[in-house]
Amino acid sequence: MSAPAASERLKKGFDRWDFDGNGALDRADFEEERPRIAEGVEKEAGSADIQRLRDTYGAPFDAIQQEAGGASDGSLADEHFIRVTENLILEQGEGSFNRVLGKTMSNVQAKWGLCDKNTDGEINADEFATVLTALGMSKAAAAVAFNQVDTDGNGELSIDEALTAVPDLQFGRLLAELRG
Repeated sequence: MSAPAASERLKKGFDRWDFDGNGALDRADFEEERPRIAEGVEKEAGSADIQRLRDTYGAPFDAIQQEAGGASDGSLADEHFIRVTENLILEQGEGSFNRVLGKTMSNVQAKWGLCDKNTDGEINADEFATVLTALGMSKAAAAVAFNQVDTDGNGELSIDEALTAVPDLQFGRLLAELRG
């Protein structure tokens, strides 16, 4: 992926995460997804599944914040976020990106558990769309994303397919954006 394309994708990601629209990411922005997901998967905010998700929500922000050297006010302006993530993706490469991603695995696994409504260990297109539409993606876009992530084409996503998709999305090997 070219640097301008990566920057554009990262700016879009920043804008979607900046829920309060103040031009900076902080822990509260990342945590804002939780109630939307709870509503989308029809779970009570106080349920054990949502509590497990809540307990993991700081991980993505903490990983980026640590990589950025920890801003003094606990937030990241868009330019800083983009500079840090571009460095991870374009300069340091996939190994560094995957190292940071590894710090967020508990969050990915908590979301996975919420998606897997029939508890078969895999996520079908409807289960996948439930979370993505809760985050603002259209059902049509969620279907396209599912088909791109379902690399073996069996109509079910394994956790391995989902985890492989994250760097593929960031490195431009998949065109879908997993947030609305």
